[in-house]
Amino acid sequence: MSKLPNSHPQVLRRTGLSANNRDRLISLTSPLILLLLWELCVRAGLVDARFFPAPSSIFETLTLLIGDGSLWINTWASLQRLFWGFLLGGIPALILGIAMGLNRPLRALIDPLVATTYPIPKSAIFPLILLIFGLDEASKIVMVAIGVFYPVLVNSLTGVLEINSIYLDVGKNFGANRWQVFRTIAFPGAVPHIMSGIKLGIGMGLILIAIAEMIGAKSGLGFMIWNAWEILSVETMYVGLIVIALLGFLFSIIINELERLIVPWKKSR
Repeated sequence: MSKLPNSHPQVLRRTGLSANNRDRLISLTSPLILLLLWELCVRAGLVDARFFPAPSSIFETLTLLIGDGSLWINTWASLQRLFWGFLLGGIPALILGIAMGLNRPLRALIDPLVATTYPIPKSAIFPLILLIFGLDEASKIVMVAIGVFYPVLVNSLTGVLEINSIYLDVGKNFGANRWQVFRTIAFPGAVPHIMSGIKLGIGMGLILIAIAEMIGAKSGLGFMIWNAWEILSVETMYVGLIVIALLGFLFSIIINELERLIVPWKKSR
């Protein structure tokens, strides 16, 4: 058993792969394996192709939607709403979360409000958002902002609270003001948790933007999925779902790479 820790790096050296490159390779191949199994099950008749069309059939529909430009238009519309919703919800959540971690009375004031409103299903309040903001872009952006706000806030707060108090004491002993403590101690110390909150927030944003676009929208991936259901175009529905999944996968990869650059002291296990 004592030889196992030493043998692992030797295996990686023989294969020419570092641990990070190996993880990237596994992350890229696992979805391809799933699609291959799906294709084989459809061709073998193990699943109903009417409800679960083969990936090859979905890919044909994907190329058609790319060719006529509709997929690009709908994807770009969803990305714009996701971007503005993330800015509207993520930045205030980041600032407020760190401030709550540094200020105990503020935390005592806001934490109960977060605890009571966070469990409310965000899709359940969408009719209220429509009443307030109407059917225009504002309601979709606000929907995303609400979904992004809570994961970023909770993770930012948790990150600050887990900072060893000795670092905050050192800052006070050296006469650091609140802004300096925020900038040089709280924010850097909470970055690993903040990155986790961003990943969760983007995932929640993708879920909510799809829901919001199914009602009162004329563009977006959610609109495309709902419209495909109305005309019983199952392949188009799957194209929309797969594009959303690919966006989430792509954002996850980007954030993981940023995390490796921003948080080099966080060692992967």
